[in-house]
Amino acid sequence: MMTNAAAQIDSSELIACTVSRDVQIFDLLIEDMETALGERWGDLRFDEAAAFLGQPEAAELQFLAVAMDAEDEEDIDQIAGVVRAAKEHGIKVILITEDVRPATLHRLLRDGGDEFVPYPLPENELGLVIDRIMHAPAEAVELADKPPTLKPTGTHSAVVIAVHGMAGGTGATTFGVNLAWELANVIKKGDQPRVCLLDLDLQYGSTSTYLDLPRREAVTELLSATDVMDSTAFMQALVTYDQKLHVLTAPSDMVPLDLIGPDDVSRLLEMARTNFDYVVIDMPATMVEWSQTVLEAAHVYFATLQLDMRSAQNTLRLKRILQSEDLPFEKLQFIMNKAPGFTDLSGKARVKRMADSLGISIAVMMPDGGKQVSQICDHGTPLAVGAPKNPLRKEIAKLAGSIHALNQADVAEAS
Repeated sequence: MMTNAAAQIDSSELIACTVSRDVQIFDLLIEDMETALGERWGDLRFDEAAAFLGQPEAAELQFLAVAMDAEDEEDIDQIAGVVRAAKEHGIKVILITEDVRPATLHRLLRDGGDEFVPYPLPENELGLVIDRIMHAPAEAVELADKPPTLKPTGTHSAVVIAVHGMAGGTGATTFGVNLAWELANVIKKGDQPRVCLLDLDLQYGSTSTYLDLPRREAVTELLSATDVMDSTAFMQALVTYDQKLHVLTAPSDMVPLDLIGPDDVSRLLEMARTNFDYVVIDMPATMVEWSQTVLEAAHVYFATLQLDMRSAQNTLRLKRILQSEDLPFEKLQFIMNKAPGFTDLSGKARVKRMADSLGISIAVMMPDGGKQVSQICDHGTPLAVGAPKNPLRKEIAKLAGSIHALNQADVAEAS
């Protein structure tokens, strides 16, 4: 550790630096840096980092560990400048953050941050991240925001899957995004299914954030004139993740939910259905005029809930309104997010009592993926890319496999 990297460490030994307001605030970071690198690291303040990166002493630097907390957010422009300067010099950046807003973290990742680790540091996590970035290929693979390569076909007949959260925070978007990604990768060898993810939460849709994709003006233009939409215009409004998952993001600006009506949604679903094998729809929490259109078009309508009163009350309200309008409530497949573990008998009994009291069946029990899930979402990657061993990711992958196997069996029977 040091106050001035150039002054106190021989440049031949210096391969990393921490950058912070005061590194003593992050005592666990000091310990982990010493464990991982011994004496081969230095310490810089935010106000001296950018200047130091241009000096000869910084020529051998391999990465910076930029540490910040909520108090540093007022200096975000300076910190972002450090991250950009590091990238200009070909230096990797690990972001160590505590109580920092997701928007701040997202900006730093977009400015060039390579990895993110929450503070307090999970045991051995920093060492794993350091090992990963120091042995990464020279040219990183850019996954996001590639122009679509798929051409419109008009010959497909997709399975339409809707996802609707019964309350805020029940993991509907996380589930929808990761289910779409798993379906896009469900075949290990051979031609993968064509998968489209539609974000119809027009005001607060966050699929673009969860996949680090840009929101495009073309989306608003498309939704505003579906009566003249053709397959080419539809495909051009999509953005892709790793050339496998095609996404219609929410509009770049907040728009009224009645920007589109039932006819617009019907056209949109038909266009997606005839050009893809699977269409996953992230629905708004609010019931709108065209919610019935999606419900009737969907082959499966997943409803995510948690073991709490909000989810129970909203499920009961939804059940009453759908049944009063003679709509297919039975099409809803309920998913319990953060479900009790195998040995939590008390929690499992509560789930059963909740289902019985609501007169519903819990189709899928999704485990609690922990803080890692929100961290990966903030990082803008699917769980399979950023946390492949996470228990939630494994369960979603299993469900995607079951959906694909059932679909293939139906196709074979029909033929």
